[in-house]
Amino acid sequence: MPDPTLWGLFVAASVVLLLTPGPAVLYIVARSVKQGRAAGLVSVLGIHLGTIVHITAAAVGLSALVVSSALAFAIVKYLGAAYLIWIGIRTFMAGDLDPEALAVPAEPLYRVFRDGFVVNLFNPKTAIFFLAFLPQFVDPGRGVLHWQILVLGLTFMSLGIVSDGVFALVAGTAGNFLRRNRRFLRAQRWFAGTSFIGLGVTAALATRK
Repeated sequence: MPDPTLWGLFVAASVVLLLTPGPAVLYIVARSVKQGRAAGLVSVLGIHLGTIVHITAAAVGLSALVVSSALAFAIVKYLGAAYLIWIGIRTFMAGDLDPEALAVPAEPLYRVFRDGFVVNLFNPKTAIFFLAFLPQFVDPGRGVLHWQILVLGLTFMSLGIVSDGVFALVAGTAGNFLRRNRRFLRAQRWFAGTSFIGLGVTAALATRK
């Protein structure tokens, strides 16, 4: 199991990142606005089913890496921290998102679920994110690594289902604002960039203790 202190820090970092609306959240909001709360919640389930695949892959891959070389795992950890900082910098440099690009056509619910799953499953940025994010909160000295990663990954997914579900439920009344308000989109971009850079710097400077 992960160290309780690291797990608490992981929960706090996850909440900050999950409350920063990104493309997946805006997609969920667009679905909810277009087709109602049911479609939004179905899209949440599809997206996070894809998340399970990425969590499992990260657990297997990182566990194999640390067994083969502790040095290699440390390198991946610091590269992951650098990648998180780079995500933050790119977020700052990105232009404002065009709200009209988030428009989605109405679909049957089974297609909404399928589309959410496929989009997240084949998103390489999701896989890279987990490979960069999860190692910052595990300790190879606490036992079997893949169980630690699975616990962290499932914690992140559970928090994501709750936060994304809330976005889906409120989208019926606030969705047009979330999807079309450029000032909100600009503010969330700066908040996201600061969050990623702060997390990356903290991970890079932290000692094992």
